[in-house]
Amino acid sequence: MLNLNLASGQEQPLYLQLYQQIRNQIRSGAIAYGSRLPSIRALQNQLNISKTPIETAYQMLIAEGYAISKPRSGLFVMNMLSAPSSATFTDMDVAVKSPSSPVAPADEQQKLLIDFRASTTDEQQFPLRLWRQMLHHALDQAGEQLCKHGDAQGEASFRSVLADYLRKSRGVQCDPDQIVVGSGIRYSMNLLCALFEDRRTIAYEDPGYRVAQLLLERRGFEIVAVPVRERGIVIEALLETQADAVYVTPSHQFPTGTVMPYSDREQLLHWANNRNAYVIEDDYDGEFRYHGKPIPSLQGLDRSGRVIYIGTFSKAFTPAIRMNYMVLPAELAERARQMRLLLDAPSRIEQWAMQAFIEKGHWFRHIRRMRSSYRKKHHLLLEQLEAAFGTSVQVTGHNAGLHIQLTVRTSLSVLELVELAADEGVGVYDLERMQAIRKQTYSGYPHIYLGFGGLQESQIIEGVRLLHRAWRTVLHTDRTTKEDRLYAR
Repeated sequence: MLNLNLASGQEQPLYLQLYQQIRNQIRSGAIAYGSRLPSIRALQNQLNISKTPIETAYQMLIAEGYAISKPRSGLFVMNMLSAPSSATFTDMDVAVKSPSSPVAPADEQQKLLIDFRASTTDEQQFPLRLWRQMLHHALDQAGEQLCKHGDAQGEASFRSVLADYLRKSRGVQCDPDQIVVGSGIRYSMNLLCALFEDRRTIAYEDPGYRVAQLLLERRGFEIVAVPVRERGIVIEALLETQADAVYVTPSHQFPTGTVMPYSDREQLLHWANNRNAYVIEDDYDGEFRYHGKPIPSLQGLDRSGRVIYIGTFSKAFTPAIRMNYMVLPAELAERARQMRLLLDAPSRIEQWAMQAFIEKGHWFRHIRRMRSSYRKKHHLLLEQLEAAFGTSVQVTGHNAGLHIQLTVRTSLSVLELVELAADEGVGVYDLERMQAIRKQTYSGYPHIYLGFGGLQESQIIEGVRLLHRAWRTVLHTDRTTKEDRLYAR
């Protein structure tokens, strides 16, 4: 029987209390590695609560790597020192491509009928009427502040609301003074370049978010590419570098979609603490997880002030307002305040409007609505790919976010697949454009990336149909029946 104490009157919901208490007991050793956790029914009887919060808490523990489910045996605490070593045809070593064959985006080659771009969001879900009301509210409440300069770090009242929201939704622990409100990832990375006055070597996920990597390169930093595998960035490879900072996307690695398990997160924090290094955590779409609750941030595990947390309103709301935020460790936050000339927060009016949007509860309702919409599109895309391609493709990175990774069983190159899709009017995206260093050639089957956030359901159906028409003659197939595939799922 576990030692648990849940309180129904607390701000935190029961599932989060349960998850945190079990997680903390695993981390402290109170629950031994390899031990079996109580069944849902047993815990339900012990705590006298419904099974829903227990199921949710257990799903979060599994997703973060604290526990593993064994068929017909139950849920067991995972040994943090061990890692699974299974291999499928998507687990091949990721090398880097040759620069001799750059791939132009499909929409630069010809006009697209369907664009599976990963950066788009659903414009039909934007709450235009409510946002207009919040802007009017901000103007009405501004008074004499309307014609004055604001705080370059971000409005103090807005930062206070943000700190509370991040604590509740992403597990981020911070004071409002640690938050810097900015105008996008470029602003945040440029500010970090100025704050990293004593650091010149930065490790980077490879493949990873190319824009941030290029910004660091152009500011004179040495970039060390660290490969990504099925568990995210390879910690062992990071340990071999001389980097004094690392950029990661642990909750939904971009672009592969992997989730960094708890054991790797602990190792990463241990590395940062030992080297006095910083971990830049880009949580670009952490609100959107389709199985269980969103995974808490890496920053929430940090107790040594080594994690820099970056979040954005672009994915969940709209990129049009150009607003993001960065949570700095206390040491860097103080340094930023001493360099106030470099700070430049976005429009005060839009900050006040977003503050009201959150305070009045509209933001949480919007997130629930967007998550529901994206979940439907996500499931539809997987169903259409299964029906059209069967075992000729394999989908990974599909538990969260607004894009998936598609491994295509073919002898063709990524370039050829992209071109065939473009010939049918479909835009799909390749791995090469996301590489930090391009020196070698990929082995194994090519990876393609499909975003679905900005597409309507009819466009997803038509896009997959056109993709099948483009690729049907070049796919490797087997004799697996549809019933076999459904059973395997």
